[in-house]
Amino acid sequence: MVTHPLRGVFPVVPTTFDERGALDIESQKRCLDFMIDAGSDGLCLLANFSEQFVLSDEERETLTRVMLEHVAGRVPVIVTTTHFSAKICAERSRRAQDLGASLVMIMPPYHGATIRVPEVGTFGFFRTVSEAIDIPIMIQDAPVSGTALSAHFLARMAREIEHVSYFKIEVPGAANKLREIIALGGDAVVGPWDGEEAITLMADLDGGATGSMTGGAYPDGIGPIVHAYLAGRREDAMERYNRWLPLINYENRQCGLLAAKSLMKEGGIIACEDPRAPVTPLHPETRKGLIEVARRLDPAVLRWGK
Repeated sequence: MVTHPLRGVFPVVPTTFDERGALDIESQKRCLDFMIDAGSDGLCLLANFSEQFVLSDEERETLTRVMLEHVAGRVPVIVTTTHFSAKICAERSRRAQDLGASLVMIMPPYHGATIRVPEVGTFGFFRTVSEAIDIPIMIQDAPVSGTALSAHFLARMAREIEHVSYFKIEVPGAANKLREIIALGGDAVVGPWDGEEAITLMADLDGGATGSMTGGAYPDGIGPIVHAYLAGRREDAMERYNRWLPLINYENRQCGLLAAKSLMKEGGIIACEDPRAPVTPLHPETRKGLIEVARRLDPAVLRWGK
């Protein structure tokens, strides 16, 4: 149970597969151990960067149970429970809570390129989920849903729906949207967070973000940036950010969700970096560029498994 606001860096845990596309549980456990050892303040499971969209319901249940059991309370864990159905999302969220999740992250209901839910339906969706659980809800505001969520609407849900209290903002102009949500929501906004692999991290921290959900490969690089900023050392945070920005940019603009597994495979943490089809692997030259940029920073990901 969350008894204080979650702050800091909560990277997304990639899902590890073997060469046949089956779940690789041993690599998954090593991935978790590395991410905790590298300084993650917490972890997020089954997000889009975890390739959640290629997993069966049974696999989701297996991964949620296995990973929460393996973390064993060492750090707080956020579980993504997004589903179009309010009933199924509520059930997923309850199961995640019962297995030990500290918080659930949920996108607004959407389907395909055109099926969207108006505000009244979205409000009811999150209220249904909130009534089923006793832990906080993080609303993920990202372009992938194609759903416009105004700052006024997000703040209203924070004020009027009991467990809605965290917001990961990943839309253009995120920093100003964070400022607006904080101003409108007041104390009901417990966790204004940054996303997008930290590509807008400094602007979002200036906008009031107290947490960041990044890719999973280098929490040892991003964590000190956020910790310095939250401790009032903005110039220190800026210097650190400028140092890590080439890698942050390469991940965000060139690699996306494949960066973390490529770096973990290079560092001997996981056995296979392949995504599950139809997602295609990184181009060899893109992978080469990623490793080159990373080596200049000597991140733990390239050393931990060797």
